[in-house]
Amino acid sequence: MTSTHYPDNRLERERTALVLVDHQVGLLLGVHDQDQEQLRRNVVALAKFAKVYGLPVVVTTSAEQGPNGALLSELAHELPDVAVVRRPGEIDAFDNEEFASAVKATGRDQLVIAGISTDVCVAFAALSGIAAGYQVHAVLDASGTWSPLASQAAASRMEAAGVTLNSTVAVAAELQRDWRQPGGDGLAAVYASHAIPFYGSLVTYVQQ
Repeated sequence: MTSTHYPDNRLERERTALVLVDHQVGLLLGVHDQDQEQLRRNVVALAKFAKVYGLPVVVTTSAEQGPNGALLSELAHELPDVAVVRRPGEIDAFDNEEFASAVKATGRDQLVIAGISTDVCVAFAALSGIAAGYQVHAVLDASGTWSPLASQAAASRMEAAGVTLNSTVAVAAELQRDWRQPGGDGLAAVYASHAIPFYGSLVTYVQQ
């Protein structure tokens, strides 16, 4: 294993930034490789985890005035202080200078990326992130695309380039590492409210 693999380079709170690409209302309507509402819950969970762990967040959208539509209202509500990088046309977000500068300005070298679509917006940003020297985790269950086949092709392409394929729950657990560390209560709350709702029943059972 190389030094970029777990556990040598696990996600660390002090090194990680969250990057959300094109979670827009129009694009969400075209997601057919997974449940759209689950995707909504997962991306909001990522935003909440960023607050729990003090992660900087970079949000970008593409052609908001066109069919892609506005940023999901839940994300806008969750991240009111995050300036949205509104790309006028670039498909690979890293081709936009404002976006690339915003990511660099976080000072973090580990990027957790999610977006719509998985095979274009996520894959291109993830591949460019790897080329720029970042360690990149693509969160597949907080991303989506038009078909399962396209998602599988994107996952294969990213993995071959050195992108770590990950999930919403696993990203948060990797950042937490130990339930006894600060953030454990916040992690459990977001698991229960968004990422894995059944967890709320377990918490209620234990508290009885």
